[in-house]
Amino acid sequence: MSDLIDDPTPGENAHEYTVTEIAGAVKRVIEGEFGRVRVRGEVGRVFKARSGHLYFDIKDDRSVLASVTWKGQVAALATVPEEGMEVVATGQLTTFGSQSKYQLTVDDLRPAGVGALMAMLEKRKKTLEAEGLFAEGRKRPLPYLPQVIGVVTSPSGAVIRDILHRLRERFPRQVLIWPVAVQGKDCAPQVARAIRGFNGLTPGGAIPRPDLLIVARGGGSIEDLWGFNEEIVARAAAESDIPLISAVGHETDTTLIDFVSDKRAPTPTAAAELAVPVRADLLALVTGQGARMTGASGRMLAQRGQRLRDVSRALPRLESLLAPARQRLDLAAARLPAALTRHSQGARARLTQAAAVLRPATLRARMDNDTRQINGLAARLAPGLNRAVATQADRLAQRANRLSPVPIAREIDAGRRDLARLADRMQRAQTERLALAHRKLTALERVRLTLGYEETLKRGYVVVLSGDAVITTKAAAAKAHPLTLRFGDGDYTVGTAPPKKRKPPKSPPEQGELL
Repeated sequence: MSDLIDDPTPGENAHEYTVTEIAGAVKRVIEGEFGRVRVRGEVGRVFKARSGHLYFDIKDDRSVLASVTWKGQVAALATVPEEGMEVVATGQLTTFGSQSKYQLTVDDLRPAGVGALMAMLEKRKKTLEAEGLFAEGRKRPLPYLPQVIGVVTSPSGAVIRDILHRLRERFPRQVLIWPVAVQGKDCAPQVARAIRGFNGLTPGGAIPRPDLLIVARGGGSIEDLWGFNEEIVARAAAESDIPLISAVGHETDTTLIDFVSDKRAPTPTAAAELAVPVRADLLALVTGQGARMTGASGRMLAQRGQRLRDVSRALPRLESLLAPARQRLDLAAARLPAALTRHSQGARARLTQAAAVLRPATLRARMDNDTRQINGLAARLAPGLNRAVATQADRLAQRANRLSPVPIAREIDAGRRDLARLADRMQRAQTERLALAHRKLTALERVRLTLGYEETLKRGYVVVLSGDAVITTKAAAAKAHPLTLRFGDGDYTVGTAPPKKRKPPKSPPEQGELL
């Protein structure tokens, strides 16, 4: 400090320094005295500025040391400081003159021993578990036989050789390798990018999208495996849409990615065994199942055949089943012609009887009767009309005696018009009624001609009569003499009355013997 403070001489005043000079002198002394140092302590307040610089405190039970990591140095830190973490910080001790304070510019930060690492790991585990990333319900089953397997590991280590060798032994599959650093500060970001990169591949694209992922690394210390305990790796594994197997370290090693992955393998070789089945075992299984299926099919066919034969013996023969139906069909066929003949004869007889009723004489009698009824109604209608006219005239005359000549004349004219209109309506009604009756009679005559036997006779049929009686049977014809055959153009008589049987002449009595 001799070069900074001049000893005052007697009778002179002390030298005056500016604040900046004092701050610069202190900065040079501290940086020159300490230089690069390592500090162990507990991380206190942690603050990351918008500029990207990281500010935090390192403290013990008595003092606090302000620390800062500049933006360009944050990405190079092996461990990001968290409050309560015990760390060993390495950096340059310097001052910050604007606030009259000294601070440590940290460019390397590591947990202070295994205990600190385990404490930090437990804290991360509790945080992720609280978010549900360890829940069994979100873990997906592994595909039974993936076509493409993605492996995230170092391309130069023994791990990838073990995985490929075991896959070739069990069931060869297509393997895509994403090379990453498996320890050190670059491990966590590269593994996270590899997992997200495999998930970002387009199915069916130039580079096939894996059906299964394996994140693998050999054994090592907790510091060597620490990259797989980083939160960025655990979250990338939890967000993976592709089922993921973690195979980090040996069976006794446990990392944070083991808790969020869909399946944990104790070793990389075991991960390959979980990924694919044994091809030879599958072939043997398929062969055995095929043999069992063939045997079962043969036995089933034999059993069904025997059952069918047993059932068929209990069934009646086809001929015995069809014989009754055939017999009924033969009987019906034999009876059908006779039934049709009887039906036709009955219909013909009914038609003949109906036609006999519709004779011209009968229709003419009905027409004469209707004409007489109409004439009678007309005869009865005329007197009534005359009486109505007379009554109306009397009423008009009576009213004429009571009223003046002009209105009476008007009423008389009106009455005459009404009377003429009524007479005209009566005449039209009578004419329409007679025309309607005539139309009905004409239609009835057409029906009679259609149904009458005369029209049938014109088509070549004959009606057999005995007098006025119609002969419809052979027995009746044998008893009736003579018979009249009525054709369409006239009658023809057949035969005469049967001749009376003559009695044979009596023979003369035989002459008796004389002696």
